[in-house]
Amino acid sequence: MASHANDDLAFDRSNYKLLLIGIGIVILGFVLMSGGGSGDPEVFDAKELFSARRITVAPIVCLIGYSFVIYAIMRKPRNAA
Repeated sequence: MASHANDDLAFDRSNYKLLLIGIGIVILGFVLMSGGGSGDPEVFDAKELFSARRITVAPIVCLIGYSFVIYAIMRKPRNAA
């Protein structure tokens, strides 16, 4: 059986690109979610901790990134039969 090495792979180049884009978007979401702490344990700043960026925007960005990752995994390579 003459088989090419590329025939055995489940992903092609575009799958890996989409996967890396998705991982980058997820990391961006977690970076947006971080912070809001205080150096002093006696100080609690609710406005900083519960900002719209941390509560709304960052989880949506993470979900978009996870969607990219799932699509990259489920996408069938173009050269597959």
